[in-house]
Amino acid sequence: MEVYERIKGAERAFLTGILICGVFMAVLDTTIVEVILPKIMAPLSTDIYGIQWVVTIYMISAATFLLLVETLTKKFGVRKVFLTGLILFTGGSFLCGQAENLSEMITFRAFQGCGEAFLVATAETMIFTIYPPEKRGLAMGIYALAVSFSPALGPTIGGYLTEHLGWRYVFYINVPIGIMDIIASYAFIPPEIEEKKEDARFNWTSFFFISVATVSLLTLLSKGQQKGWFQSMFIVKLFFISSISFLLYFISEIISKDPLIDFSIFRIREFRTAIGVYFFILGLSMYQVFYLLPQYYERLRFLGTFKTGLYLMPMALCIGLFSVVSGIMSDRIGPERVLILTVILYLLSVFFVLPHLNYYTPKRKSVFMTMTWGISIGMFFAPVTTLALKKLGDKTNLGVSLMHYIRFIGGSFGTAIATNKLQKSIAFHYDEIAGLQSQDLYWIEKYINEWSLYAQKYFFPELAIKKSKALLGSVTNLKSMSYAFQDTFFSSGIYAILGSMFLVIFFLEEKYGKAFKKGKGKASAEKRDT
Repeated sequence: MEVYERIKGAERAFLTGILICGVFMAVLDTTIVEVILPKIMAPLSTDIYGIQWVVTIYMISAATFLLLVETLTKKFGVRKVFLTGLILFTGGSFLCGQAENLSEMITFRAFQGCGEAFLVATAETMIFTIYPPEKRGLAMGIYALAVSFSPALGPTIGGYLTEHLGWRYVFYINVPIGIMDIIASYAFIPPEIEEKKEDARFNWTSFFFISVATVSLLTLLSKGQQKGWFQSMFIVKLFFISSISFLLYFISEIISKDPLIDFSIFRIREFRTAIGVYFFILGLSMYQVFYLLPQYYERLRFLGTFKTGLYLMPMALCIGLFSVVSGIMSDRIGPERVLILTVILYLLSVFFVLPHLNYYTPKRKSVFMTMTWGISIGMFFAPVTTLALKKLGDKTNLGVSLMHYIRFIGGSFGTAIATNKLQKSIAFHYDEIAGLQSQDLYWIEKYINEWSLYAQKYFFPELAIKKSKALLGSVTNLKSMSYAFQDTFFSSGIYAILGSMFLVIFFLEEKYGKAFKKGKGKASAEKRDT
């Protein structure tokens, strides 16, 4: 008897709530902490570059330990690994709230990241397992509610807690919720949810090489803009270490009798297609927009963190609502069709809606514009996950771990691309506008003189002229930043087009593959008749 046949409706709903609660907390911490970074520099005695490690180490730890999940679940079972993840994350949250210096914070954030890795992979596997095949789209829609909705809530919750209670409560809030979830998980996750345990042998050599490669790559991507990319020897060394480590990892996997990752999973057409879509559309495109939208409101529109969160809240609600809607649609018409509809909607929003956001866009209008993008995000996760996992069988946990690993790697790439593109576009448009200004100095000098006359009411004449020139520079920078955000929103869509090609290939293979098999079968029948 299958697991989903032994777990009935009310019990299934309760288990889903327990699992989603842990995932929601963990994924929320990927964005909620970014809000408090400026607030914790002084208490931790560090600068803007040091404080970035609070975010970087979390991603590195989560991505690295995701590679352990498959082996650990085979040896100990998904229930124990999930509980371990909850304990690590909850304990790490308390210790982060107690941290007195940067070293302590980085260490405890690593515990949190490890906890997230164990939580997100095992929870998704269990949710997929306890639902019958005809309701697995709904199951993935509910799971997507946590994965996609919680990051969008991060700025709002983080801003409110920091403003009214203090930055340490961003971590402390996880503790009571985590303790209750640990107790509920221990008491109510049934033994029958466990798969048959195996005496799994762990490939430490492969794990060492891919861990070094992952740490080097994510550090490179997070520090590239700060260090100047390949103009920095530090970045060049990281690139070299990462490349060599990935190469040694693949050699180790080829010659090993017990590979760390069973690459035969990529022979499954549905999983291969979903991974390609996931990497390009989620990682290289969606994560760019996730990074850009708070920046747009804070840097260009000069809103505070909490207000930025409030303006993003309607988008977050759309993500949450349509995550469940798309899951139901996936069960009724198939995840492939829902995914095609979603990709079309996403391309329309990222090419024809978001690039119209600029400094002059009315704030209410900007809210509706981001809501259209939020609908496409909400509809994305359920069908792509259902497509990826529906034919994996006993490889489900491996597939889940790989998808989350791709999420971290792709998201880091996407954020790095957006950061680099935004900065380059600002510089380009600033030079472009300054060049146009230099072609007609008469009007520039006229406006500077008019502004300086007004400023002389408050400053000495020499200072008034300097203030007027500084004002011109600020306006030029603001205009160039407005254009740069539009450019970067538009360019993020290019990666979505690349991701959509995997879907096109999938449907072409399905169409012509069936035709080929039909023709081959007809020829065999004619041969038998002859």
